[in-house]
This record gives sequence, C-alpha cells and structure tokens, in this order.
Amino acid sequence: MPDEDSITELLRRWSAGNPHALEELIPLVHRELHQLADQYLRQEVHEATAPTSLVQDLYLRLLQAKRIDWENRHHFFGIAARILRQLLVARARTRLAQKRGGGLSITELAAGVDAGSPAAVDTADVLALDAALNKLDGLDSQKARIVELRYFGGLSIEETADAVGISIATVKREWAFSKLWLRRELVGVDGGAS
Repeated sequence: MPDEDSITELLRRWSAGNPHALEELIPLVHRELHQLADQYLRQEVHEATAPTSLVQDLYLRLLQAKRIDWENRHHFFGIAARILRQLLVARARTRLAQKRGGGLSITELAAGVDAGSPAAVDTADVLALDAALNKLDGLDSQKARIVELRYFGGLSIEETADAVGISIATVKREWAFSKLWLRRELVGVDGGAS
C-alpha cells in the first residue's frame, strides 16, 4: 500500500491545480479502487460490468468534480465511496427500468449491513439501501456518512474516525446503531421478513 503521506501530498497538489499530480496519484490508488469496485460488482446478483469500467467511471466523475480541497487519503476514499454509491445506484436504476422489477432479497442485504461487508445484493436491494441511507441522512447525516464510508468505501473503524473527524469510540457506537437501524428499515421494506 502506498505511503499515506505521498497520497495526501499528491491530493493537495492536485487541489492546487497541478494536473501532473493526478497522473502520479492514479497508479497509487488504482489497485485499491479496483479491489473495492470488484468487491461490490462480485456481490451484485445481476451485475456483468467489469470493475475496470466502474473505476473508469469513478475517475471520470472525479475529473468532472469542481475543485475539491483534498485533505488526505481518507478524504479521497470517502469521496470515492460516495461516487461509487451513486454509480451503483444509477446502474441499478437502469437495470430495474429495463427489467421492470425483479427479485428483492432485502434480508440478504440486511445481513450484509449487519456484518459490515456487502452481501449478495440484487438491483432492488441497492436501491433500497440507497433509500434507507437517504432517510438516515435526513435524521443524522453523520451516521449516514459513517455507513457510506464503511460499507461503500471499505474504510476501517479507525480510518472512518479519521475521515469524519470523530473518536473511534463514537464511530463504533454510531456504526452499531446505524447497522441496527438499517436492518430494521431494510427488513421492514421486505414486509417484515427475518
């Protein structure tokens, strides 16, 4: 894994408008982003997209983003997690529109949220998780951000604490609450199945 300080320095140079910094940054973060994309795409029941395609879409979104004042590696992967979520939701909506429905196995997704790692998710599950996260965001944006960083960004408890700027104990407490809350929301969507 590349040195965190090297990534932070390149992010800061990129924020300052140095296009060469991005060229140096991509090889340092590509493998980790590719692994993250691969992890999610392998878990999707109907996904046939290559992880490389998802990562390329992520890069395009990063390039199109207005000037971002990158703080560090955790901030970068936090933004990447949000973009990955948006990309996966957009793909799920497209597939759902093409299929006009499909299987909904919310209990598998709820189990995945409970375990802190993705379960096999169907198109509708991605949309259900997105809706639940949006609802949680309306109630407590910090809890929603923690879920996004942990679930979509693959950050550890410690990395999440650093990215959000709160203590490890607070992340653990809010992560535990959020998993329970999401499980209740997602299982409730599935008609109360256990």
